[in-house]
Amino acid sequence: MTYQETIDYLYNQRPAFERQGAGGYKPGLQTSLDLDELFGHPHRDYRIIHVAGTNGKGSVSHMLAAMLQLNGYRVGLFTSPHFVDFRERIRVDGEMIPQEEVVLFVEKFKQMNYSGTPSFFELTSTMAFCYFADQNVDFAVVEVGMGGRLDSTNIVTPILSVITNVSIDHTEFLGVTLPQIAAEKAGIIKPSVPVVIGEANDETRPVFEQTAHQLGTPIIFAQDNPEVIEAHHKEGRLIVESARNGIINCELAGDYQRHNINTALTAERVLEQLGIKINSERVNYSFSRIHELTGLIGRWMTVANEPCRTICDSGHNIAGITSVVDQLKSEHYEHLHIVIGFMRDKDLQHILPLLPNDATYYYTHAHTSRAMPADELREIAAQCGLIGESYPDVTAALDAARAAANRCDLIYIGGSMYLLAELFASIS
Repeated sequence: MTYQETIDYLYNQRPAFERQGAGGYKPGLQTSLDLDELFGHPHRDYRIIHVAGTNGKGSVSHMLAAMLQLNGYRVGLFTSPHFVDFRERIRVDGEMIPQEEVVLFVEKFKQMNYSGTPSFFELTSTMAFCYFADQNVDFAVVEVGMGGRLDSTNIVTPILSVITNVSIDHTEFLGVTLPQIAAEKAGIIKPSVPVVIGEANDETRPVFEQTAHQLGTPIIFAQDNPEVIEAHHKEGRLIVESARNGIINCELAGDYQRHNINTALTAERVLEQLGIKINSERVNYSFSRIHELTGLIGRWMTVANEPCRTICDSGHNIAGITSVVDQLKSEHYEHLHIVIGFMRDKDLQHILPLLPNDATYYYTHAHTSRAMPADELREIAAQCGLIGESYPDVTAALDAARAAANRCDLIYIGGSMYLLAELFASIS
């Protein structure tokens, strides 16, 4: 098979959740366990850090990978979804898996004549585990796809589990209350394996504490003994004063990153307690090079400065949009232009009222059946006083925003990671 034929095969094995929504969601671990046995349990060949959470799990995963890389370790990184290229999901020391390795894995799988019907994500996570073993990594940082308890990645026994936070998202699969969703995230907690909780509240904390107690697991709440003392913006970066590491110059400039940095630094402290040798100066330096070291994109990212500063961010649920709006309030501009689109399964009833009503809106959609059509989004948003026009794709919407903006304005693009994927594809 060619590389493109291989990618088509992966997506067509079973409809991927990313493309089909609920029809592509396949909870449960049996198929992943079967595949793991079929390929010889590759994830047992290296140490794993398992990362879950509603928001921030991607950023924290990349932070941890970057700090381990700069400390001389060979590091695998498995994340989802991808923006432009499928291979973004599977990296070793920041380098994407080669196309030929993707093809070889799928051909090997097909030759095994497995009788089951694995999903796209089940095959992809198995591919990652195999590739990391073949590449002799020291560590793999593995991001949960959705939830935790029934996620395909939850066949691993890590040396450290991390749960960044819990907020309302994917309610049709994970539950409608914070404790219900927390219980799903807590499913990655393993007996005697320490777990770091980035942020918890009165509703979620008891869930994590009870699970940890039942499993005899050391639990560390990052907010109880914070590593981040203060953070402020300077020249497009987030300058962090930390308790143990001194001043950190982080290139991820989103305000919300202070919470992710606190979680990552707490995880670093636990790794040191586990006997992992980590140099604090190298950790600090890693935060200034996360894009270069890991390939992370789409987090409060400046994509252009003409005709005005243009920022995109992958926040797409209530908590994520709340953080985005808070940071927009702190930016300096004459007028705000918002290019936005959402998936149908998002809680727009609660998300849209969070958005500023003094901005000009450019409604659009990603080219997936899960996306809410731009015209429909425009009509719903108008009921919240958010006025704008609809456009057939993100490129057309951004062109319209650029035509209307002056150099003292600000353009923001967001609402959906899949919308950003099409944005990056158009400018790559």
